[in-house]
Amino acid sequence: MGFPVLIICACLPLSVTINIHFHSIQVRLTLIQQLKLLIPYFSDLRGRYAAGVVYLLATNAFALLIPWFMKLAIEGLQHPETARFSPLLCSGIIAGLAILHSVTRIFSRTLMLNAARIIEYRIRQALFERLMLLDQQFFSKFRTGDILSRFSNDLTNVRMMSGFGVMSAINSCIIYTATLSLMIKIDGWLTFWAVLPFPIMIGIVKKISHHLFKRTLAAQEELAGLSTLAEEAVSSIRVIKSFCRENYFQEQFCKSSSNYLRQNLRIAGLRGFVIPVIAAATGSGTLIVLFLGGRLVIEGAITLGDFVAFSGYLAMLVWPTAVMGWILTLSQRGAASMSRLATILNAESTIRDSIRADELNEIAQGIQFKNLSFCYGGENVLKEISFSIPAGEKLGITGAVGCGKSTLINLLPRLLPAPVGNIFIDGHDINDIKIESLRRLIGYVPQEAFLFSRNIKENVGYGLATQEDLLIEQASRQAGLLGDVEKFEEGLETMVGEKGVTLSGGQKQRLAIARALATNPRLLLLDDPLSAVDAAREEEILDELGKYYQNRTVIIVSQRLSAFRDCQRVIVLQDGIIAEDGLPKELLERGGLYAEMHKNQNLQKELN
Repeated sequence: MGFPVLIICACLPLSVTINIHFHSIQVRLTLIQQLKLLIPYFSDLRGRYAAGVVYLLATNAFALLIPWFMKLAIEGLQHPETARFSPLLCSGIIAGLAILHSVTRIFSRTLMLNAARIIEYRIRQALFERLMLLDQQFFSKFRTGDILSRFSNDLTNVRMMSGFGVMSAINSCIIYTATLSLMIKIDGWLTFWAVLPFPIMIGIVKKISHHLFKRTLAAQEELAGLSTLAEEAVSSIRVIKSFCRENYFQEQFCKSSSNYLRQNLRIAGLRGFVIPVIAAATGSGTLIVLFLGGRLVIEGAITLGDFVAFSGYLAMLVWPTAVMGWILTLSQRGAASMSRLATILNAESTIRDSIRADELNEIAQGIQFKNLSFCYGGENVLKEISFSIPAGEKLGITGAVGCGKSTLINLLPRLLPAPVGNIFIDGHDINDIKIESLRRLIGYVPQEAFLFSRNIKENVGYGLATQEDLLIEQASRQAGLLGDVEKFEEGLETMVGEKGVTLSGGQKQRLAIARALATNPRLLLLDDPLSAVDAAREEEILDELGKYYQNRTVIIVSQRLSAFRDCQRVIVLQDGIIAEDGLPKELLERGGLYAEMHKNQNLQKELN
C-alpha cells in the first residue's frame, strides 16, 4: 500500500479517538476504500514521500529540542554552579536549531508538495489520455462543464489531500507523539489539565469546517454559474445584440456575481471565527499552565525551566490540533474527488480494436450493408438495412429528419458501435479492421462544422502530418473556400476565433469540407455539407467536388436534392428503412417520395 495512504489511514483512528462523534466507522472505511485509488500514484513517488517523512522527523526533532534547551538555559541562570550547559552555549544551540529547523522544513514541504503536484500532473495526463480513447456514448452521458470541473476542482482537491493533507497528518502524528511524551515526562497531571480545552476546540473547528465546506461548495457552484453565464454571453453576443437583451444579461450577471460575493463573504466570516476559537483554546491552556504550573513551581514539584519548556511544548500542540479537523475535511474532499475522477479513469470505450483486427490500406471492392439494425436505447433507428456500394460509386442518401441518415454514415468510421456481421468493406467486417487504419481512409464532414481556435491554415490541414501550403490551397479551392480566403487581409493565417466565430455559416461548412479533402481520403462522407451555402456557391462547390471525386467512393447525406447532381444512385430512407433506391432519374419517374421531395423543393425555389 502507498505510504502516504497508510499515514492518512493511521491518522483517521487517532482523530476519531479524540472526537469520536466526527465520523462513524462505516464512513471511515468507505473513505479508506476511496483513498486506495491513489495507491498506484503514491507508490511511484514513495521515495519522495519517504524522504519527506525523514525531513519532517528532523524538523520536529529540532523544534522539540528548542524548549528543552530553553529549560537548560533558565536552569543555568538559576544555578550556574550545577548547570550542564551555560546560558550562552544554550543560546547558540537554540539559534543553530532554529536554522536547522527552517532548512529541514523547507526540504520537507518541497518534497511532499512537489510530489502532490506530480500526482496532479500524472492524473491529468491519464484523464486526457482516457478521454481521447472514449467514444460518443460516454460523452453523451456527461456534460462538458462536468468533465472540465473534474480537471480543475477535483484535481485540486486530490492535490491538496496528497500534499498538504498527507504532510499535516504525518506532522500531527509526530508532534503529538513526541510532545505529549515530553510533557508527561515533566508532569502527567499538568499535561492532562493543559490539553483539556483542546478537544473542545477540535469540535468547534470541525463544526466550522463542516459549514465552511458546504459554503465553499455553494461558492464553487455560484462561480460555475457565473462562468457559464459569461461564456454564454460571449458566445452568443450576436444574438444578444440582435434581440436587445444586453440589459437583461447585465442584470443576470450582476445577480450571479452578487450571490458569489455573498457566499465568499460568508466564507470569510467563518474563517475569521476560527482564529479566535484557536486563540481562546490556547489562552485557556496557557491560563491553566500558569495557574497550576505556577503552583507546582512554587511548591518545588517542577523547576522554572520545566515550566518554560512545558509552555513551549503546549504552544507546539496548537496548530496540529487546529488542523486536525481540516485534515479530515481534506481527506473527505480528496476521496470524493478521486472517486469522481475514477469514473473517467476506469471508463472503457465500447468501440475498440478486436484481437483479430487488421490493417486496411485501400477500398478496392466496395462497402456492403447486410441486414443492419441499430438502436439508441430502446428505439430502433435503422431496421434491416441492406445495400451495396461498389468502389468509386457516388451515393446520395436522403429522407426526412430523424430517419437515420446521419446514424448510417456515422457507423462507417465507427463513431458509433457497429454491430458485428452487418457492415463490410472489401469483404472485411469493419469490427475486424483497426480503427486508426479505417479512419485514415475516410474523410468525414459532420453536420455541425467544429473549428479550432486557430488560423484557417491549421484548421484545413488539421488531419495532415505536415501542413503543406500547396495541399491546403488545393483543398480550399476544391471546397470553394479559397476565394473568401484571398479576401482576408491575412489569407490562410487568418484566425477563425473560438468555434469559428469570425466566419459565416457557409464559410465554416466549406472549411470543414476542405479539411476532409486535404487528407486525400478513399471514402468521402459528407453529412449535409451544403445546408448553409447559397445556390450560386453550391454550384461552384459541386463543380470542384465533381473534379475531386474521380475514382473515390463518396456518400452524400442531404435533404437538398441538388447536392446529388453527380451521384450515380440515391437511397431514400423512411422511418429507418430503405423506401426507395435507384438512379435519380428513375426515382423521379416513379413518382414516389423522392419525386415528391423534388417537386416541393422546386416549388420552394419558385416562391423564393
